[in-house]
Parts: sequence; structure tokens; C-alpha cells
Amino acid sequence: MQSETNAIEAESCLQEALQITGRQSARALELRAAISLGRLYRKQGKNEKTRGILTPIYDWFTEGFETADLREATALLQQISPNSGSSQRNLDAPQSE
Repeated sequence: MQSETNAIEAESCLQEALQITGRQSARALELRAAISLGRLYRKQGKNEKTRGILTPIYDWFTEGFETADLREATALLQQISPNSGSSQRNLDAPQSE
């Protein structure tokens, strides 16, 4: 029960973070909040919600795919849809090691 309460509280906080960062056009922070919310949804089996939250923010980026945040977003999107990424252009972007 405590775990469920914590998940609900975390979801609320992360949704608020998405709203604030969206209003401020703070794309990098918005991406981080979307990744965190997406991971929470993924743990709950809500892959469509993960995709719906993360894809529009991820698709905004046109460069910087070697950064940790975008690599993490790419990995999360691939985990929830291994055969059909949101944007093949972005998901197939070269990754540095």
C-alpha cells in the first residue's frame, strides 16, 4: 500500500515538473522529467503512457544524441517498442560509447 501511495505521489510531482519545464521551455529538464515519469509508467506496465509522454519531447531534439539524457531516452523508447521507435531518424542516430 505504501508503495502504491509513493508511486501516486511521484507521478503527481513528475507531472507537475513536466508542466513547469514545458512552460519555461526548459527542454533538457523537461526531457529528464519525462524520462523519470516514463520509467515509473514502464514499471507499472503503462508503455503507451510512457510513449505518449516521452515521444513528443524526444522528437523535439535534432542533435545531441550522444548526451546521457538522450541516450537514456532512446533506450527507454526502444525498451517499450523494440521494433517501432517513435522516430526512426532519432532512434537510429549514431551513439557514442
